[in-house]
Amino acid sequence: MRRSSALSLAVVTAATAAICGAAPSQAASSAAGLDRTALDEAITVRPGDDVAGAVAQVYRQAPKSPGRTWRGASGDLVTGRKTGAGAHFRIGSIAKPMEAVVLLQLSAEGRVDLDETVQHYMPGLLPEKFEPITVRQLLNHTSGLPDDFEGAPTPSPDQVIDSRLDYYTFDQVIQQTLRPKGRQDESGPGPHFSPGTQQQYNSFGYRVAGKLIEELTGHPLQHEITTRILAPLKMKDTSAPGRTSRVPRPYLPGYLPNGKGEPVDVNEQGGNPSSMTSTTADLDRFISGLFDGRLLRPAQAAELRTVPLGADGKPLPYRPDGANCATGPDKGTACFSIGLMYFPLSDGSVAWGKTGTDLGYKSGVFATRDLSRRVVYAVGTASVENRTASAIAGRLAQAAFGG
Repeated sequence: MRRSSALSLAVVTAATAAICGAAPSQAASSAAGLDRTALDEAITVRPGDDVAGAVAQVYRQAPKSPGRTWRGASGDLVTGRKTGAGAHFRIGSIAKPMEAVVLLQLSAEGRVDLDETVQHYMPGLLPEKFEPITVRQLLNHTSGLPDDFEGAPTPSPDQVIDSRLDYYTFDQVIQQTLRPKGRQDESGPGPHFSPGTQQQYNSFGYRVAGKLIEELTGHPLQHEITTRILAPLKMKDTSAPGRTSRVPRPYLPGYLPNGKGEPVDVNEQGGNPSSMTSTTADLDRFISGLFDGRLLRPAQAAELRTVPLGADGKPLPYRPDGANCATGPDKGTACFSIGLMYFPLSDGSVAWGKTGTDLGYKSGVFATRDLSRRVVYAVGTASVENRTASAIAGRLAQAAFGG
């Protein structure tokens, strides 16, 4: 298993480098100056965007020129109040790369083997109907595990709003997903596929990974993220409160409509130990530290640009979910590495990063490998539609990356 994983790492890193146009000089050569007018227009909320407001930060560096940064905000359309570019927001699954960094650091320290199984480290956590699942498979979305609370009844909009203050520990999420009580089928959901045979985005795997971090270190996840990432990178406006909390002021409001269609500000939430808030400037610091070597050694950093391969040496098929790995020349194949995902750009290079979703919020952070082009955005939603934020994100990508 370990020899196979090492071979896959070497092969896919080379393949990914070819996709990326990997040399920093190539990426930098295509970076033009900032089009501030286009960026201002990109975050201007338009009818149909289903967005109450947006904040964004973009950095571009042209060859042999100093880099330039643009920051913008669109304001809150619900209340009419101004929103500053430094507003805080909930980052959702952008916390996943931070969890991945912690486990990659622990791997470099010899405290965890990514190719050892979850069942080895936490016996009895997963029911016997699940095949052995490695730590690596948790992190690169090839575990085949069900998703959070899979099989639970779909709540109404009012129920979602009323329960937003609920806080769940990793143990509670795991038990209520795998061994639910009070449901018609208390045996819980089974695997989606055999581990390592397909890829499908899976948040539940990161709940298990979060518990593993706490088991290995003896500390809460928030402590490990703070000491290993936030403090070294001086991300002073980022927090992992580990409890029900409000987004720190000044904040970007996020709304959900109740049963009457009235917008409700849902900035105060519970969530789980990986729930975090941040700013565009801090997330830019994170993606920069991730790629410039401040957080990971070279061997571990390579995992960030390594998509999983099958026995045929090709990227694994992506199990269709209608939301991920559905664009670009490799449509329908794995697009997630450990912690990150890639988007092919029009000039042949690739942007790596992560999107995030929390109640009322959608966000994203992406950068080219050489960091010459970076974009961070967040929107406060005004709708429950899945298309929320896609229009603004698309316009920002066009203006920031050129496609």
